[in-house]
Amino acid sequence: MHALQPKQKKLKSDEVKQILDRYNISVSQLPKIKMGDPGLPPDCQSGDVVEIERKFRDKVRTYYRVVV
Repeated sequence: MHALQPKQKKLKSDEVKQILDRYNISVSQLPKIKMGDPGLPPDCQSGDVVEIERKFRDKVRTYYRVVV
């Protein structure tokens, strides 16, 4: 992994449920990320939800994407 590439991890089903409940959304409302993205963890399948952590100045921002 390159130093500038954001950290990405595949979420477990219970973690996905917590995220969806917290934001009151469904999986289809999450932004999409393509299966061929080179930053995805190797064990990702279509429909999985990925957490992306990006560092911005002194803060870490978290984003969620569904793999298509």
